[in-house]
Amino acid sequence: MVFSVTRRALVGAVPATALAGLGRPGVAVAQKLDRPARLVVNFSAGGVMDTVARLYADRLRGLYAPQVIVDNRPGAAARIGVELVKAAPPDGLTVLMTPETMMVLYPYIYTRTLRYDPTRDFIPVTGLSSFGFTWIVDANHPAKTLAEFVDWARKQPEVDFATPAAGSLPHFVSVMMARTLGIRLNHVPYREMSMAFADLNGGRISAYMSVIGTAAEQHRSGRVRALAVTMPERVSTLPDVPTFAELGHPQLTADEWYGIFLPAGTPDGVVRSLHGAIGEVASTAEMRVALARVEQYPVSTTPTEYAARLRSERERWGPVVRESGYEVGE
Repeated sequence: MVFSVTRRALVGAVPATALAGLGRPGVAVAQKLDRPARLVVNFSAGGVMDTVARLYADRLRGLYAPQVIVDNRPGAAARIGVELVKAAPPDGLTVLMTPETMMVLYPYIYTRTLRYDPTRDFIPVTGLSSFGFTWIVDANHPAKTLAEFVDWARKQPEVDFATPAAGSLPHFVSVMMARTLGIRLNHVPYREMSMAFADLNGGRISAYMSVIGTAAEQHRSGRVRALAVTMPERVSTLPDVPTFAELGHPQLTADEWYGIFLPAGTPDGVVRSLHGAIGEVASTAEMRVALARVEQYPVSTTPTEYAARLRSERERWGPVVRESGYEVGE
């Protein structure tokens, strides 16, 4: 899946100085580093994101730097790692891998306390991989399709539903879903996925906007029923589940990307080197297979294209966050 944009869409995506020369061949020569680099991951070790980071770090060795070390820096709702990279010298030795949420949604959620500016403090290098979400119900729920769920939900005063976290993309996709489908949803965030599934199966919540990778096996085993996926196309792990777009709701198409960023001011040649090395790794069949094992879909963008995507996502989701009234008042 490749994100493409027109030149007109790129205007104003990021400050001109951040991307100067990256769209013109010959302006900057790629500069391979001669010292070890660290890939800062703003989530704990052991999860899918950490797995993706280590897959890339292992294969970037020798292509970008002599060694690429994964440095897990969770905390403060994943902001600590972002702030660390913002403050790092812009020499390419400190690279950030983060979900786009921290660059797209957080400016609208942490309106008073966010200590970085996604558009001024970082250079977006490329997307790495994407994943989507699925709306699921318990296997014994009367609704067998999304249309049946909507009919059922409209007869309820309110429907309790789960997401992996408040302030996450699944949260706001569900906000848009409620508005689009004309149903009343009450958000119940869960940090533990096992508890969300237990409450779904126990009837304490009626639905769950789950990460596809988390729900696929539960659906295949018959414990839950997936009604629709947010990805642009059907996914191989849930081939029988239609997309929201297929069902007439293209505005509910959404996916989260893991992205790579460098501190603002990093030389163009270093940005080119990192982008080229990641592209070389991502193009291999070995990497595509490895990503598929953890329910990730490879994406490929130039720095300019990625900046345009981020800008488009902010323009799309900013109003949704504002209208929801959700804000973290730290």
